[in-house]
Amino acid sequence: MFFLHGCPDTRRAAFAGEAAARRLGVRLIAVNRPGYGSSDAYDVPALDELGHRFAADDLVAVADAFGVGEFGLLGMSVGGPYALACAARHPERVRAVAVVAAPGMAPVMDPPCHRDDLSPEQRDFFATLAGGSVAANMALMRPDFEQYVARLRPTDDDDEALAKRFLEGLPPRDARLLAELPPKAIAESAREALANTDGYLWDAAITFRHWDFRPEDVARPVALWYGEYDANAPPRNGRWFADHLADATLVVRPTAHLGTLLEHWEEVLAAT
Repeated sequence: MFFLHGCPDTRRAAFAGEAAARRLGVRLIAVNRPGYGSSDAYDVPALDELGHRFAADDLVAVADAFGVGEFGLLGMSVGGPYALACAARHPERVRAVAVVAAPGMAPVMDPPCHRDDLSPEQRDFFATLAGGSVAANMALMRPDFEQYVARLRPTDDDDEALAKRFLEGLPPRDARLLAELPPKAIAESAREALANTDGYLWDAAITFRHWDFRPEDVARPVALWYGEYDANAPPRNGRWFADHLADATLVVRPTAHLGTLLEHWEEVLAAT
């Protein structure tokens, strides 16, 4: 099972599922997408044409390097569309897909946004992203994101202080769950996720445009997992996917964003 992380996040998000994977006999593999940690970067102009395909093809290359033939996919948050793109592009390799707390294709949803708590100005912002190039979208988002990174100060070598700042920016339900992890683990994940801002900016620039694949073209079973209290990707995103996938099941749990996976790792892995 290949794990595709959210944004900004890293392969380290899969560590929380190690015990569940061992109990189930699942080989769980996670890699950073380009632009995260020390992963190689792509040229921005190429991403306009590549879209989600760059991660889909990279994932198959990793599977080849590991000697893996067929595999399952678990896409968390923004990793969900990448997982579906891989299944659509490489159906002969993908056995099944789990999509957890992922945004739908915002420009074609009704209303045309992935969140329900946006102001009119924020909705206008996402409408701009829907029609923008990757380079234009990255330029539009960069100032606010770099201010966020500056406030978080990921280069701070004080693990407890960095972990505290990171948790303060999360929804309370998710913050309580992550607070159970050692501060060092939280800090190391934040440092890796934010070492290069291009990872997040690429993800957001691609995710909120029209996608380069259609969910209707995914011919493998897809399990959709959403949280009742998730403001980042409320359950209507899951219902949108369920309406556009050939073979999908939707499960809604009383969780927020991260908790939908953190509290149900074994259930998600076992169903995929």
